[in-house]
Amino acid sequence: MASKDQSAQDIADAWQRERPGTPVDSITIVTPIWQLAKLFGDDRRRVLTRAGVDTATLDLLSTLRRSGAPYALSTRELARRSMVTAGAVSQRVGRAEGEGLVTREPAPGRARTVLVTLTAAGHDLVEGSVDQVLHREAELIDALTPEQRTQLSDLLRTLLLDVQSRLGDHTISQVGQI
Repeated sequence: MASKDQSAQDIADAWQRERPGTPVDSITIVTPIWQLAKLFGDDRRRVLTRAGVDTATLDLLSTLRRSGAPYALSTRELARRSMVTAGAVSQRVGRAEGEGLVTREPAPGRARTVLVTLTAAGHDLVEGSVDQVLHREAELIDALTPEQRTQLSDLLRTLLLDVQSRLGDHTISQVGQI
């Protein structure tokens, strides 16, 4: 994958020429990952803007939708599944509640636990938004064969798990999950 200026290979070759022996193998892997993350993230934000929802709200609604009927979770469980702080969940829930996308109420028999439930409007919004995002992303990876997709998915999973282990960080913050 080449940018307008230099490809990752060009950059690696230049470093190797200028500093022989410098480990440059990561450049041809990490640079395209960063470039793809930026391109995918920017494109997803454009798709969501057209759909009338922001990334954080869609993450909240998607987490509730993936939980299965009755599409309700405690704020603690939302934070765990969304991999964001309790404060971030509180802000997201407050905003989505104000828009009529979720309701919140004390959990039955657990007065200190807040239960967040997807409303019909929230359900409709997440259904349409997820379809738009996933169809668009399917278009963006269409150059890969099914076998290449499987191979790339497996390699990325292996790399992610290893990097998380090496860094001691097994959480991923908001990066456009749906």
